Amino acid sequence: MAIDLSGGLPEDREYVLATRPENPEMRESVNAWVWDNGVEVGMPRIGVEAVADQWETHDVQVNIAYADGRVFTIFEAGKVHQPLGTDGRPRVLGAGPLRFELVEPFRHWRLRLEGLAVAHTVREQIARSRSDDPSTVPVRLDLDIKSAAPPWENGTLLPEAAAVLATQEEGDLMGGPRYEQLSWAVGTVEVGDDVREIRGGALRVRRQGIRRLPRFRGHAWQSALFPSGRGFGYIVYPPRDDGKQTYNEGYVFEGDGALLPARVVEAPWLRTMEPSGEDVSVVLETDQGTTTIRGESMISTFHIMVATDMGMSGPFPVLQQAIARFSWDGEVANGMMERSSMPDQMTGMARH
Repeated sequence: MAIDLSGGLPEDREYVLATRPENPEMRESVNAWVWDNGVEVGMPRIGVEAVADQWETHDVQVNIAYADGRVFTIFEAGKVHQPLGTDGRPRVLGAGPLRFELVEPFRHWRLRLEGLAVAHTVREQIARSRSDDPSTVPVRLDLDIKSAAPPWENGTLLPEAAAVLATQEEGDLMGGPRYEQLSWAVGTVEVGDDVREIRGGALRVRRQGIRRLPRFRGHAWQSALFPSGRGFGYIVYPPRDDGKQTYNEGYVFEGDGALLPARVVEAPWLRTMEPSGEDVSVVLETDQGTTTIRGESMISTFHIMVATDMGMSGPFPVLQQAIARFSWDGEVANGMMERSSMPDQMTGMARH
């Protein structure tokens, strides 16, 4: 059976916004999580976030992390790149050192990065140790991201998930129409004098909509693409205090055909800040039965934010963005993981 890499979505969904939207809250974003087949280096989130009320600059967010605990980050606002490609269509979302270019809708994106990254360690991130004069290192990325599975648009696989996004604040947290797509990734990463080939996978994410985070309570999100072409993905939010159903949706992909809708039965909620070696297994349920995918955290970054970091009042979840090692019916692959939890749900952090 052939794979419809568009999943039935129109090609126009892949093109970026060419001009500033009228609504000042409108957001445009392209993000990718990239992992090598090896266990030494990964990119647990690289993205450009564009918001209409500051359209002259877009936010650039880059994490490059190593298994030995080194982390290199870029978090800055950069001057926007020209969005139009040589054919006159809006193919480029870029700012400052980072550029995403659409080569072929739902099939091929190109990622280019050249700039200076701040050097940390994951232990420094956990301790919130920030230097007043951080060292910087030149970094370059040159990656081709080619799709391997149909896109998953949130709220389209399970009716109950669609209802939650349409009627509750989970829809605001998701940020409007959003889809993600498992892909293969090939290219190079350079950090200082360290140059490595990347041959692995990626999760590419597209969003155009309005996103509001004041009631964000945390989440668990994992996805991986296996050598055989099989894959999985899901996003789940924590149980609600009011007893209402929360967002819980995912899929299993068998390597051809369509995505098989899934619901999370057991999720690896973030409770401690461990750089690696944590059990992050997940249990998914489909119409065909229960699937257990074993996972172990491998390469991590952490962000411990306070209200002033986000322009909000009250606490904000602790965030982990990571690369994990998954095992499914004896097949092994790397993949992405992002988790967050409120400080009072974290061991030893109730006072933060």
